[in-house]
Amino acid sequence: MTIHLTGFIALLVLAWAGALSVSGPGTNSLPWAIQSQALYLSGLLAIGLMSLAMVLATRPTWLERPLGGMDRVYRLHKWTAILAVSFAATHWLLEEGDDLIKSVFGRHGRPLEEQFSGLLHDVRDVGEELGEIGIYLLLAMLVLSLLKRFPYKFWRHVHRAMPLLYLALAFHAAVLAPTHYWSQPLGLLLGMLLVAGSVAAVMSLLGLVGQSRRARGSIVSISTPSHDVTEMVCQLEPRWRGHRAGQFAFVSFDRFEGHHPFTIASADHGDRRVTFLIKALGDFTRALPQRIAVGQAVTVEGPYGFFQLPRRNPEARQIWVAGGIGVTPFIAWLEALRAKPDASLITDLHYSTRNRGTDPFVDRLETLCADLPGVSLHIHDSQAGSTLSAEHLASMHDGLRKTEVWFCGPSRFAKRLRTGLTRAWRGRLRFHQEAFEMR
Repeated sequence: MTIHLTGFIALLVLAWAGALSVSGPGTNSLPWAIQSQALYLSGLLAIGLMSLAMVLATRPTWLERPLGGMDRVYRLHKWTAILAVSFAATHWLLEEGDDLIKSVFGRHGRPLEEQFSGLLHDVRDVGEELGEIGIYLLLAMLVLSLLKRFPYKFWRHVHRAMPLLYLALAFHAAVLAPTHYWSQPLGLLLGMLLVAGSVAAVMSLLGLVGQSRRARGSIVSISTPSHDVTEMVCQLEPRWRGHRAGQFAFVSFDRFEGHHPFTIASADHGDRRVTFLIKALGDFTRALPQRIAVGQAVTVEGPYGFFQLPRRNPEARQIWVAGGIGVTPFIAWLEALRAKPDASLITDLHYSTRNRGTDPFVDRLETLCADLPGVSLHIHDSQAGSTLSAEHLASMHDGLRKTEVWFCGPSRFAKRLRTGLTRAWRGRLRFHQEAFEMR
């Protein structure tokens, strides 16, 4: 993710530097030259990153392979948006810093503003006002996004305003960008970004994001394996294109509530039936058993994700690690293996649970693994003192072979394992993890 963002920012900076080398700073005063060019660069970075964030928000499946899955597309979207707001705030501060420069260095050398008359003058005035209001709203949205205590159900509706906000800021950028930009490569790049971001914003406003991958269906069964887990089986229409074990989908029960991402906890048997195991982690999922009923209509969008069994390296040792509800993709993997056994697969599946006796998945895992001689199941019951750690895994497996760890579970757990195993198996570890943070 860092490489992609750095490369994109570098492209924008190079385009700005090219324009600067052709047209010059527009003044011989160093303080004013620095202020004006920093203003242009920060504005370019802000709207460029905002445009990228809008495109990423359309869930472009063509980016899944190069980025490693839709979860990483969303993570890139999140950090791109945060950087965009940061540069927008810098742009606003530089604009407001005019008075400070005037008080210290005076007006001499201040670049002359481009003069326009008639309709274009009025349009630029509107663009300037929209830009100032838009930056205030952007900062407010960033604060709400970073405040995890702000309820997701409210944040999601606030976030829906982002396409409108982007269109206002894109208008601001288009009418206030220096006119000489449009005769240079920078103008072409900026124009392409504004068009792409605007198309993405309109798609979002019209509800077209993911439309080609949506399938309607109905709930055929509901069960509660435990007090905080709901199992839901859906029968989908022929439009459903099927899925690979380990992928996820966005599920919508009504338009007002919107969609929620859940891992598909079943293999694809060709009957367009998909199973979801949903843990009560928030207000919506806690109330889910009371909000759904057999026969209720649902819309499933997907599948997405690259957490797939065929992507494993057959030459590397396999270790699968699941924590809590993170066991769902591995249940789908095991179902797929039972339907089509892979004699060459040898792996250790480690499942970490708080209480083996009350855990709803232990018996299911044991049943699924019973007919798969290549899969060794290890249950780690923390209440009984069996806590899974990087040191424990390193002691079970030597560090002489290339090893792939496929992990699904709490992010803090993943961070501890990755750090410890990287230290123990220097250069011989590849750690796969899905990052289900849509906010």
